[in-house]
Amino acid sequence: MMVALVFNWGYAWLVSKVALSFATPFVLATLRIAVAVAAMFAALVWAGRVLRPRSLKGCVVVGLLQTALFLLLNNWALAGGSTGSISILVFTMPFWVLLFAWWGLGERIAPLGWVSVGLAAVGLVALMELPMKSAGLFSKLLAVGAGVAWGLGAVLAKRLHREVELDLLNFTFWQMVFGLIPMVLLVVVSDWPPIQWTPTFIACVLLLGIVATAVGWWQWFYVLRALPAGVTGMSSLGVPVVAVLGAFVHFGERPSAMEALGTVLVLCAIALLCFDGWRRVRRA
Repeated sequence: MMVALVFNWGYAWLVSKVALSFATPFVLATLRIAVAVAAMFAALVWAGRVLRPRSLKGCVVVGLLQTALFLLLNNWALAGGSTGSISILVFTMPFWVLLFAWWGLGERIAPLGWVSVGLAAVGLVALMELPMKSAGLFSKLLAVGAGVAWGLGAVLAKRLHREVELDLLNFTFWQMVFGLIPMVLLVVVSDWPPIQWTPTFIACVLLLGIVATAVGWWQWFYVLRALPAGVTGMSSLGVPVVAVLGAFVHFGERPSAMEALGTVLVLCAIALLCFDGWRRVRRA
């Protein structure tokens, strides 16, 4: 399930970049979640699941963080930056998951885990290209903010799973609903350029809404419930690898020297943490 999620979300970055040629970031994010909510509602009815949310407060908090704030910041950053670098910066979220899980869930971070966090921090600085380049810095800061929002939402969802027995389909649907509400309000009260309704844009929105969001969010909460929050977050760092390679193949994007260095450092941090997890599991 984790491998399927990595490829699902990795290619969603490329689809989003194409879709942003036809609509503004906030409008695209809202359409994406609206389609996902419709798809999840149909799945709930088809499966005969209970429609009432089990934890109203939990759905609201996770929805605001992991749906509304994450996607708005994510699309805003992507509109002003390259697919590869923005995806890497957003997917620093596993390191935020690791740190928030240590603070909020009491999940111990092994010594090698702290080394990996340090490597990732250095890689993050390299990816930001400070102080050599200020162009695109705002987009990169937005991307990091999206990662922080996602990480905090993931840990709160993990805690909620410990306290309440949740139906994954039901929970995924309702957190999207409560995340969609402020997004719709933002789009309604603001003046945005008109959407270019082309077949390409419609196909992108359907792919993003149904496959990347409805199916992808359900996959995420499934693996989050089955695995430790930190391990789940670190595993998902395969997503930007797919995005970077895809952007190189399809868009011809080439990272700068500092961005390449930052990417390598982040990948080394992933490999180190995976090795530490494999070693501890084998020992156990």
